[in-house]
Amino acid sequence: MSPKINRRGALGFGTAVAAGTVLAGGSAVAAATGASALEAGETAEEISPATSVSQACERVRRIYERHSAVAGGTWRAHITVADSAGNQHVAVSDESDTVVDALSVNKIAIATAVLDKADRGLIAMTDLIDVTQEIIIPGGDGMFRFDGWYPSHVTVGHALANLLTISCDTSVRLSGLKAPTLEINEIMVAKGFPKTQVEPGSNPNRMFMGWTTPREMHDLFSAHIRGQLLSETATTFLFNLLRSPIAFTDGIRLNLSTNDRMRIATKAGWLDNDRHEAGIVFDAAGAPILTYSIFATLPDSDPENYGSTHPLNAARARMGERFFNVVSRLSGPARFAEAAPEYQPTNGG
Repeated sequence: MSPKINRRGALGFGTAVAAGTVLAGGSAVAAATGASALEAGETAEEISPATSVSQACERVRRIYERHSAVAGGTWRAHITVADSAGNQHVAVSDESDTVVDALSVNKIAIATAVLDKADRGLIAMTDLIDVTQEIIIPGGDGMFRFDGWYPSHVTVGHALANLLTISCDTSVRLSGLKAPTLEINEIMVAKGFPKTQVEPGSNPNRMFMGWTTPREMHDLFSAHIRGQLLSETATTFLFNLLRSPIAFTDGIRLNLSTNDRMRIATKAGWLDNDRHEAGIVFDAAGAPILTYSIFATLPDSDPENYGSTHPLNAARARMGERFFNVVSRLSGPARFAEAAPEYQPTNGG
């Protein structure tokens, strides 16, 4: 796929408004549609709640095409909308079978392998893992490098919780002590995901994040929510983490309320010029309705900006709000419903 044109190329230099600028009367549109105000070229219909799956697919496709073009760069994605029977209808198939650097999105694969071993009784979620100075990754994401009190111990469950919510890099190494690199890859192949693989390093218990395809990552999320890969307990554990308020919010979930964010299970990955994200939007009853897998690269962008102002994250935030609104009146397959995790802030006590 060739790089998409940027906003100025799409709308004409000198006539385009800056990304995020709304049209006159946009607030009225926002009130009518439930989404944010219109951006240049958008129509109210394009972002309004759909009344059918086919209509939702068309609107999702237009939203994806518009905002990926505005951001620029190279995008690869696979996005579907489910009907009430559980059939997934393709809204976007943009180089879906291209192998891409998975980055931290592949922490889903690592967690799948560890949870699979727990399901089979080979390890326990309460097993203790040693956290030593030597195992700490000095930079990157996570909390262990800020701790400083080593050696210490965490459970397998604690390691996975850090892996999937704050995307802790040291937790990759901790997980590798329970599921070595080659075993993770074998498990993923056995479960039907031969292109979703972590990359071996010189240490058999350590790995780089490896590769996947947009379609395989989409299908991995879909198989999980259908209960086809892990036990019910493990599946609930996985989605409670991915839907929790502490999970990634700088992309698809950014412009949503707390309660609406908890209707989305998501995992992101970022490095250099890449900003990736995959997950599921659930309906109000907790049934999966929209499944997305989006991998984007923007050369010459700010490689040290991993926040919501990066053009690719900002584009996904606009997509996410609009995707959510478009499918808001549809119902997914009730038999795959997964209750949202409870969230009630406290003041201690």
